[in-house]
Amino acid sequence: MASITSVAEAFFAACETGKGWKVCSAFCAPHASFSAQAEPLLEVKTLEQYTDWMQGMMTVVPDGHYEVKSFATDAVRNNVAAYAVFHCTHTGPGGPVPPTGRRASTDYVYVMQFEGDKIVHMTKIWHAGLALKQLGWS
Repeated sequence: MASITSVAEAFFAACETGKGWKVCSAFCAPHASFSAQAEPLLEVKTLEQYTDWMQGMMTVVPDGHYEVKSFATDAVRNNVAAYAVFHCTHTGPGGPVPPTGRRASTDYVYVMQFEGDKIVHMTKIWHAGLALKQLGWS
């Protein structure tokens, strides 16, 4: 069985580079849930929906990339927390307005809950309002 840290790292890389559920599903339980208290994600309830949302975002912000600041495993609670900064520029089609050419750097945390070596739930902690403002979307 793979360690939850290595599974979380592989999932994180696949998700953050827009690989979508087709790739990310290998690291997750089939019906893994998702939650976030961020306006753009309020209707997103499954990890499948979220990874596909990220895949779509990479069309809107094709230069999107992340910088990991911390990766921590809590073996007692069987979860992994990843803190990163996502950097991007709105140059691609999509989004609520035509491409603005504006850049954003936004802090976020994923807390990935495991059963065995599969992610069963992920919470995203993110201040979406500031990111949308930086991109010129609000």
